[in-house]
Amino acid sequence: MRIGRPPWAQWTRNARPDRGLRGPTLSATRKWCGLPLTIQEQFGQIDIYVFDQILRGNIEPGMCVVDAGCGYGRNLVHLLRAGCRVFALDASAEAVEHVRQLSASLETGLPEENFQVCAIEQMPFADGIADVVLCNSVLHFARDEAQFRAMLAELWRVLKPGGMLFCRLGSRIGMEFKRLRGNVFLIPDGSQWFLVDEAMLLGLTDELNAVLVDPLKTTIVQDYRCMTTWVLRKRRDKVSQG
Repeated sequence: MRIGRPPWAQWTRNARPDRGLRGPTLSATRKWCGLPLTIQEQFGQIDIYVFDQILRGNIEPGMCVVDAGCGYGRNLVHLLRAGCRVFALDASAEAVEHVRQLSASLETGLPEENFQVCAIEQMPFADGIADVVLCNSVLHFARDEAQFRAMLAELWRVLKPGGMLFCRLGSRIGMEFKRLRGNVFLIPDGSQWFLVDEAMLLGLTDELNAVLVDPLKTTIVQDYRCMTTWVLRKRRDKVSQG
């Protein structure tokens, strides 16, 4: 029988089920009681398409992963548990602080400096640092093509040769939207999104001299939006650095 102060005493006051602390709270409790983790505790509220890449071995324990636009860390719970060297950034200071606390609660030993408040197009991380770069549901918030390309250039810069870039972003593959200007369209909920199409994504793949890991996959949310998964591999030759 274990004796001492149970972990939920530390976490109950700050628990936010809508922001991911529910996972660490319950998992710490189960660990303290000697119980195995549930699937949700192990993986959190991970995006199903990121989960697919893990299942297929494209994201493995111990890899260096940059999560650009990490939010409250929905895609990081398992990666932190798996010993990945995680770097993450978001425009929200509250979200980044939450991810720092998540990392600390899982006893990863990662320095707080790995988690930064900044824009994707101004990442402070070194060139070619990451085996995997995640950018989930962020790129469609670009205000115009210039910002979209600036963000993409930074994502590609921090990815090492042979590494994988995973993007899930709004598109107009399968639905029609009202064009406001350039590639910015009106979404049914009133939001303005920068939307790509198949030709643009394939053209950008060629510009980067990248290899498609998967064919483009698009999920259509009825009468609302289209979300496309775009996964690239950076070639190992020097030409791909441009």
